[in-house]
Amino acid sequence: MRTHTPRPELADARQQGFHNIGEASAATGVSAKMIRHYEGIGLIPAAARTFAGYRLYADADLHRLRFIKRARTLGFAMKQIDVLLGLWNDRQRASAEVKQLAQRHADELAAKIAEMQAMQRTLADLARHCQGNQRPECPILDDLARQ
Repeated sequence: MRTHTPRPELADARQQGFHNIGEASAATGVSAKMIRHYEGIGLIPAAARTFAGYRLYADADLHRLRFIKRARTLGFAMKQIDVLLGLWNDRQRASAEVKQLAQRHADELAAKIAEMQAMQRTLADLARHCQGNQRPECPILDDLARQ
């Protein structure tokens, strides 16, 4: 049975604390596809490469990926994450700017939640008024067809 051994240059990079994309993915919970996407849109710097073309990520890159993942979990858009990353890296920043961005996002989420709750109430009301039988009359379709 043939076993795979990493190329010496990749092994050397690992000894220096670098990780390939699979290891970076496993360590951060960000898929390799998304890591490549984030690199492509500039959210993370272009990865160093081995002579054979393997991407190499330092611990700082993994920390940045975890930051992005957490921001995505909180629903921030890519442009907002880019701003947050800039603020995170700027040790001279004012926390007021970060708070303002977070509060604006929280307000947007609250508005979306209220809108979705209104949609849910409307649909529940329509479903309550529908007989759900074999007859063709349907208040749900009637409501959708209203102009």
